[in-house]
Amino acid sequence: MIADRARFRAVRKLERATGMRIPDLAFHVAFLEVVSSGINFEYLDGPLRAQLLEFVREFLSCGCRDSPDCGCPERRFARKVLELREEGLDHRQISVHLLEEYGIDLYPADILSYLEESVHVLEAIREVARIQGSETIRANCDRHLRRIVG
Repeated sequence: MIADRARFRAVRKLERATGMRIPDLAFHVAFLEVVSSGINFEYLDGPLRAQLLEFVREFLSCGCRDSPDCGCPERRFARKVLELREEGLDHRQISVHLLEEYGIDLYPADILSYLEESVHVLEAIREVARIQGSETIRANCDRHLRRIVG
């Protein structure tokens, strides 16, 4: 999954501010737990604080009992990448946006691979929907494919 490749660029700053060892993988459960409960945001500089607060708001605000180890953050991140593509950003622009907005470092090539995989999955779903006669699902797949492929 795309979330497995996302790294938090300023993790060393975060470690200095918290005094804890933190993995740099943005969706590693230890990172998610520290960010969701173990940080005093007052000790962080402005840009880092803003990125982390946006990260928490966007990806960690679910009501699941097992949060943050529930899978919601990873799914929300994957959805965010697709939404950014559907808004017209290419894989390089998505990479820059993720870094600026959330402090997440992700190679453009990884984003491109994820988008290609997503297109193949949508094509398969569209074909199954066509065979099953589900026009609504087929039409939704077509709409998303047009936006992703551009």
